Amino acid sequence: MTAAEYLAWESEQPIKHEYIHGQVYAMAGGTLPHNDIAVNLTSALRLFLRGTGCKVRMADAKVQVSAAGPYFYPDLVVSCDDRDQRAIEAISYPKCIVEVLSPSTAGFDRGDKFRYYRRIPTLEEYVLIDAEKVGVDCYRKTSAGKWELTAYPDDEADLNQPILELVSLDFACPLSLVYEEVELSQAIDPNPIDSTRSVES
Repeated sequence: MTAAEYLAWESEQPIKHEYIHGQVYAMAGGTLPHNDIAVNLTSALRLFLRGTGCKVRMADAKVQVSAAGPYFYPDLVVSCDDRDQRAIEAISYPKCIVEVLSPSTAGFDRGDKFRYYRRIPTLEEYVLIDAEKVGVDCYRKTSAGKWELTAYPDDEADLNQPILELVSLDFACPLSLVYEEVELSQAIDPNPIDSTRSVES
């Protein structure tokens, strides 16, 4: 299936499919905690970004790595590019992408999907949120073109009121807001590890 065939076919399907190298993959439904986390962060970002020219979209918005694909449906995507404001089928110039992790997709989100996303020149930040315990991994593109990982909460001193920062959007909020009214299956790790390393583009 070509990318054009996928886009035409996908528009008629009752469920969402991602597209990679000519193949389509049906997307499984997420858990309620997964949904709650996405709603919490989307709501906070929507208020914060109002009037800035940036727009946050949720899971029904496709992101294209290129016109030929792959095409993915991230949980949240923020674009500040005028061309995406007029787009109909897919976001092409994202600034920040957020995925809420599910046990069945976490490996792909951290691995191959991130490698595809890194091909998008405008992407500055890639955020992975754990839906089973409190924890966020935020990858940021440095001026040298490398991707640096910062984990939240990042040290024991922050456990009382850890702050999540999305530097690409000049946004910060309490981590508790992201997990507000979310039923987690695991308690917070009392000894989080500060993880900072570089990933080659």
